[in-house]
Amino acid sequence: MNFDFSDDQKSLKDQARKVLTDKSSTKAVRAVLGRKTGTTSYDTALWKAVAELGWLGIAIPEEYGGVGLGRLELCVLAEELGRAVAPIPFASTVYFATEALLLAGSDAQKQKWLPKIASGEAIGCFALSEGPGAPKPEAMTTTFDGAALTGAKIPVTDGDIAHFAIVLAKEGGGASLAIAELGGVTRSEVKTLDPTRGHAKIEFAKTKAERLGKAGEGWELAEQVLDRAAVLLAFEQVGGAQACLDMAVDYAKNRYAFSRQIGSFQAIKHKLADMYVATEVARSNAYYGAWALSTEAPELPLAAAAARVAACDAYHLAAKENIQTHGGMGFTWEVDCHLFYRRAKLLAVQAGSPGVWKEKLVRRLELKNAA
Repeated sequence: MNFDFSDDQKSLKDQARKVLTDKSSTKAVRAVLGRKTGTTSYDTALWKAVAELGWLGIAIPEEYGGVGLGRLELCVLAEELGRAVAPIPFASTVYFATEALLLAGSDAQKQKWLPKIASGEAIGCFALSEGPGAPKPEAMTTTFDGAALTGAKIPVTDGDIAHFAIVLAKEGGGASLAIAELGGVTRSEVKTLDPTRGHAKIEFAKTKAERLGKAGEGWELAEQVLDRAAVLLAFEQVGGAQACLDMAVDYAKNRYAFSRQIGSFQAIKHKLADMYVATEVARSNAYYGAWALSTEAPELPLAAAAARVAACDAYHLAAKENIQTHGGMGFTWEVDCHLFYRRAKLLAVQAGSPGVWKEKLVRRLELKNAA
């Protein structure tokens, strides 16, 4: 398979980088990171800007108020958002909530929510977890009776600011997805390593909700949403890993020790080479995922798992070695290394831990080989 993005998609990527360089500098990221508890956990100005540019609706059909392009355009945007460590709820709203609506929503649900997402009016979140460990259908305590939700979800990415949530809950003898407005629920902030992506515990007490998709198919639908989101997150992680590599290379070229560039030292060369190889491996797997996602190929589950595993590994390595390349300065608040390290750790668990995805990858490879 020989896959690459088109000239128009590469042009979109270049324009996105220019916009984010201007509107999502590390100074802007630090402003959100240093916010006081209880204040807005995202960059509202950037959120308004990406909505006006049509990024929130880039993969939403025109009939629902979107731009009507596709997943490949969304992939190139995701990479640039990752490079900029953008402090906005883009992933929760677009990779998860929007994909769930496009996958399983009724026409009425799409008409209600997708135009609001595209305009930036509505922020969404995807609520699966109920505590430590991977979510399991048999361990869920949140219930849905066909009209209302009862229970709690924790942690929910961007649950502190979301207007609506798509929730996995028990219904009868199975599990279903339900969509609920969050105006009257109880929310409490959950602190994480990366405060530029807010998290919350959401408690439902007979909260009015509608079923998304068919009853009893919630777990299968959730897995499909996670596969789609995994590909998009992989591009965001590749963008972050590439930013770390660029930062480390630039520092190695300009930092001198013993009258020599530190980049001339073998130990630093090896670090940079390892970062480069890991990033390119992740990029190739992300491209495979992009192809599978955009064509709705049957290989999507396998491609998504491969992209997720490679991207998590690459971003963690690049963020860690970027700090090491900077030496003692890399551990300081003033140097930007920690911004990427925080985001790398957070993205690694947003759609399930790397360990969970490695198990999925092995299982899906076994199924493919057995076919």
